[in-house]
Amino acid sequence: MSAATVAMMWEARATEGRGAELLEWARARAGELARPPLRSELLRAPQDRVLVITWWEGAYGDELPELPEPDAGIVTRPVHRWRFESLGSAGR
Repeated sequence: MSAATVAMMWEARATEGRGAELLEWARARAGELARPPLRSELLRAPQDRVLVITWWEGAYGDELPELPEPDAGIVTRPVHRWRFESLGSAGR
C-alpha cells in the first residue's frame, strides 16, 4: 500500500505593478520550507496572481510546511489556501 499524498495550494494576488516581485517572493519562500516537498510547482495567471502547489507524503490532517503570508503591501488581499488529499490518477 502506498503512502497518502496531500497537495497544498497557496494563491495570492499582487498589488498593481508588483506581480514580478510577488512571484520572486513566492519562489524564494518555497525554497525555504522547513523540509522539501515531494514536488512543487510555481504558476502565474492574469491580474498578477501567483499560485504555489506543493505535494507532501502524509495524511490530510498532518502538520505540513506552508508558505507564509507576504507583507500586506505586496498583495491585494489575504492569501487563499487549499489542501487536497490525493485519490490517485484520473486515468487516461
